[in-house]
Amino acid sequence: MEYRRLGNSGFKVPVLSLGTGTFGGRGEFFAAWGATDVKEASRLIDICLDAGLTMFDSADAYSGGGAEEVLGEAIKGRRNQVLISTKATFRTGEGPNDVGSSRFHLTEAINGSLKRLQTDHIDLFQLHGFDAYTPVEEVLSTLDDFVRAGKIRYVGCSNFSGWHLMKSLAVADRYNLPRYVAHQAYYSLVGRDYEWELMPLGVDQGVGAVVWSPLGWARLTGKIRRGQPLPADSRLPKTADRGPQVEEEYLYKVVDALDAVAAETGKTVPQVALNWLLQRPTVSSVIIGARNEEQLRQNLGAVGWNLTPEQVAKLDAASWREPAYPYWHQRGFPERNPFPVG
Repeated sequence: MEYRRLGNSGFKVPVLSLGTGTFGGRGEFFAAWGATDVKEASRLIDICLDAGLTMFDSADAYSGGGAEEVLGEAIKGRRNQVLISTKATFRTGEGPNDVGSSRFHLTEAINGSLKRLQTDHIDLFQLHGFDAYTPVEEVLSTLDDFVRAGKIRYVGCSNFSGWHLMKSLAVADRYNLPRYVAHQAYYSLVGRDYEWELMPLGVDQGVGAVVWSPLGWARLTGKIRRGQPLPADSRLPKTADRGPQVEEEYLYKVVDALDAVAAETGKTVPQVALNWLLQRPTVSSVIIGARNEEQLRQNLGAVGWNLTPEQVAKLDAASWREPAYPYWHQRGFPERNPFPVG
């Protein structure tokens, strides 16, 4: 397993991480993802560790804290072998302070995660979303307290806009507070908006991407093709309205290119899609999901080889979409904006 620096930090993470959204299965939304119990999770973690995958990503919102509970039980006795990444910001209760990134909520959320995970520290803690109601200074000073207390090692964010992230970095620099070294962002062959602004920002500011839903919200599993019904075990029918939207013809165009490259390489469609991401600028780690051993082993097969430049170009061309303004305009002036992608 290859390890990469997380942004400009000295912290190295495996290029693949295991997401725990399938752990727990509480509620209709997360039940559609999976309902992995402690025994099954322990087996998946065994396979990951054997392959050199040591980072496991969770969130207090996953199954109402159930995913963290399962992960905490599954890593008992081997905490020193794993890296834990988790997140908070989303609503966790009915109270007015049970949401957001205030000092109050973050304190409750982080201490709650530590308890559920049965650990004294979190290796990477990320804000699950931007809180426009809480001053950035309050957010970062709270995280600074936890870093100084040894309860958090590194901090990151997730689902931020470019200005959200840049404002946070500027405040961190101004007041000598912890900088976000990671941005957990959606990025896939059918979702390349990340490249327009967040990727150039990551290059400029040293923020590593931790990619979520790298298979386009289960659309690039190799099971979805033109003229065929959705597979019976697909979570798309129950969760599509909560995830990124993708036009059908665009999806099929990308899948056709993936099929062609998969035939050339002897790899599967998911392995090709994941390998493409691992060759993109700023990407530090890609979060893979798995409801069973077969899915996990297949996804682990995305590393240890690389697509050729010609194959990358084929996938780039099939998945290209015209950026929104002002990005399409900036691309016309490469002398002043030397970061074209795709």
